[in-house]
Amino acid sequence: MRGQHTVEPAAKMRRRSLAIRHVSGHRLVALVEIVSPATKDRARHVEVFTDKVLAALHAGVHVVLVDLLPPRRHDPDGFHGALLRQLEQSDGRYDLPCEKPLTVVSYAAGTQVEIYVEHLAIGDSLPEAPLFLRPDRYVNLPLESTYRDSYRGLPAFWREVLEAPSGVAAGSETRAEREST
Repeated sequence: MRGQHTVEPAAKMRRRSLAIRHVSGHRLVALVEIVSPATKDRARHVEVFTDKVLAALHAGVHVVLVDLLPPRRHDPDGFHGALLRQLEQSDGRYDLPCEKPLTVVSYAAGTQVEIYVEHLAIGDSLPEAPLFLRPDRYVNLPLESTYRDSYRGLPAFWREVLEAPSGVAAGSETRAEREST
């Protein structure tokens, strides 16, 4: 074999976006972006994601960013910090509170981008986030109640997987437990 070429399947970077379009003309008005672990695992993925959000804002599309994952090596200030550096064209660090490193951010696109930030800690209730439809009009996204309703709708097997103690597979039982029944 003379050479080797490796490609990363696009499926690995599954998008977690919700697009809101205007009823007349199907024009894109807003995006809700939910950050996934794959979005933070490589510098290139962080760059692609921030470029996507910046392109949307520059095109006049409002964005709600839900980043409920702690900062990592490729986004030490969280995604909001990376986006803010680009928007302000600055090399400065974003002062992400250590005790509340997770963020829900609403960006209202316009001649200037208005930013509404909510910092969270693991275990905090999710806030209502303003989803802008125009620079002067928004609706609140009920993130906590939506999360709870979605979680209740999960099949029992997946709830058990999520609730299992770390390192224990859901539905698994020891040989002694099986033999005692």
